[in-house]
Amino acid sequence: MTRKIWIYLLKEKVEVFSLFLKFCTLVTRQIDLKLRLLRTDGDDEHNSRELNEFCAAKGIEDKMTTPFTPQHNGLTERRTCKRY
Repeated sequence: MTRKIWIYLLKEKVEVFSLFLKFCTLVTRQIDLKLRLLRTDGDDEHNSRELNEFCAAKGIEDKMTTPFTPQHNGLTERRTCKRY
């Protein structure tokens, strides 16, 4: 398990799946790690048929937290909300 965080800013929700594919390639090739878990906030932009099928095929567990509850995402919320 790592504590690395990647942040991608999206213009549109339809970019999620294609960006996730690029991210998977980056992690598996450059860092030599296998993704085991995808944690999302349960909002619509992460819940696509394509993404669910891809995760199932690759053995990536998809865990969803309750939407609009940043308390459930602990470290992620603290890192993305930090002001620089």
